[in-house]
Amino acid sequence: MHYRNFKTVVYIPAAIASSMTEEKLCSDYGFLERYVGLDKVYLETHRGDIDVPEEQLLMIKRTLEDNGVAVSGGITTIIPDLEGSEPGKQRLFNTFCYTDSVMRAKAREISEAAARLFDEVILDDFYFTNCTCERCIREKGSRDWVSFRRDLMRDVSKELIVRPAKAVNPNVRMVVKYPNWRESYHFTGYLPKDQQDIFDATYIGTETRSPRYADQHLPEYLSYSLVRYIDNAWPGRNGGGWFDTYQCWSADRYLEQAYLTAFAKARELMFFQWSDLIDNYFLGGMGIQLKKIDDMLDDTGDPTGIPVYIPYGSSGENHLEMRLGMTGIPVDPTPGFPSERKTILLTESSASDPLVIDKLESFVRSGGDAFITSGFLLRTSEKLHEAGMTEAYVSGRKINVTRYQLTGDTAGYVDNMKPVIFPEILHGNNASWSLINGGDGDYHTPLFLRSTYGRGRLYILSVPDNPSDIYSIPQPVTDLIKRTLDPSLYVSGKDLSMFTYDDGSFFLYRYVKNNIRPDRVKIYTDKEVKGLQDQVTGELIDTGIENIRENWQDKKVYAAVVTMVPGVFRKFKWIR
Repeated sequence: MHYRNFKTVVYIPAAIASSMTEEKLCSDYGFLERYVGLDKVYLETHRGDIDVPEEQLLMIKRTLEDNGVAVSGGITTIIPDLEGSEPGKQRLFNTFCYTDSVMRAKAREISEAAARLFDEVILDDFYFTNCTCERCIREKGSRDWVSFRRDLMRDVSKELIVRPAKAVNPNVRMVVKYPNWRESYHFTGYLPKDQQDIFDATYIGTETRSPRYADQHLPEYLSYSLVRYIDNAWPGRNGGGWFDTYQCWSADRYLEQAYLTAFAKARELMFFQWSDLIDNYFLGGMGIQLKKIDDMLDDTGDPTGIPVYIPYGSSGENHLEMRLGMTGIPVDPTPGFPSERKTILLTESSASDPLVIDKLESFVRSGGDAFITSGFLLRTSEKLHEAGMTEAYVSGRKINVTRYQLTGDTAGYVDNMKPVIFPEILHGNNASWSLINGGDGDYHTPLFLRSTYGRGRLYILSVPDNPSDIYSIPQPVTDLIKRTLDPSLYVSGKDLSMFTYDDGSFFLYRYVKNNIRPDRVKIYTDKEVKGLQDQVTGELIDTGIENIRENWQDKKVYAAVVTMVPGVFRKFKWIR
């Protein structure tokens, strides 16, 4: 391994593999080895209408292994129309129709062929189905598409992919890679919940590209949070994170994908794909930056954060937790309800669990602090009312917010801000209390509402209609939300993320965005500390005591000021 905390790996697609000469392979290897170091390659055997000849695969495998590179197999399950298959299928990206007997036979054949040559095989993220041909419609019957595809892909995974592969090679390790569009898995038959009992391991797509233009609305923080999600889903069985060069129009945008994947402690950093990397200036600084991250990850604990409940097969307020992560809130998404934690966050996606209100009621009643979003409230208000947890509800009207009030601070007013549209939340005065109001003219609505229940508390966080307007909320407002979530550690700043670990250390990273510049940010804790230490330089940063006005009282906190430069990551730890 070139690095102590992760492996660097590259994927070779079938089209590149089929035309590769040994001379070209050695030349390309030299480039990759020089700039990032090459620990492992996933060598694709099939994609589309290309089945790479066995002798060609063996030449590539032998040459790379002679250079100390481990080689595994890869499959992309897309296929053109096959002779003998039913015509007229409308298949986005030419994904397989798994009700077609000819295509089913081809899928089995592809899996067996890869397993004969490799002891590990990964499925690229076209391992789904969107076919709606006549046969699929007939076999679906009265089921909805989600249920039908769940049953279909469970069968395909067992009978066409894993079982045939292990029949020809009992030692083969079959890996399913999940894409970056987590909120849509269930619509196309991706089954992290079911497939963990079928496949040996998983992988996750961490490519975020240009969030402004990418089709899937992917915030940069996804490169971190999806690794954490799949780690929590399949503990100890996530192979790594996979990112690419596409729609990355600057080196910083490309490198950020690798940084965040590494911060999440992915075991492998997958560079897709071989030919896109060769002579690409993006790789010029990659090795330097990965060496820095590798050094910083030494002796760093396991990732932590505010647990966000994202059940399997859910959608709603998609990627919201990632946008919160880009305001400096460390989040840790999980498909299991985190009942053992003190603080949890529920978004609209959480409402997909039919038992979520029972779980939430028990959690708060026993002393937990639960933060729910306006999207969750909208979908569950009737059940929340029946449970007696809150009287608040979303009215359906919108408020154009230009001013903010922190109600527990006699000077907590922020006026004349960029208009942001929020849903109106109505509640019973003094039955619950608004910590933050937002309004325009002589009217306002709660943006951050607190209720008590049993030994715990329920907070309602209003989400703007345009999710990207989260970044336009004034800093004093987001600071109050952050310190309510976790007063022991929070950062006052924008366009940055905090990544926390269970040894008390944390990374800060400031994103490279339009018109962004270096900025001083404050890091706070309500615990008594001697100072804040830079874990790379050893510098002890002066820490002062400040009074924060909250609930009409002054609250003593410790604060340290650090300068964050766009594109630069730093590691800190409080000294107690």
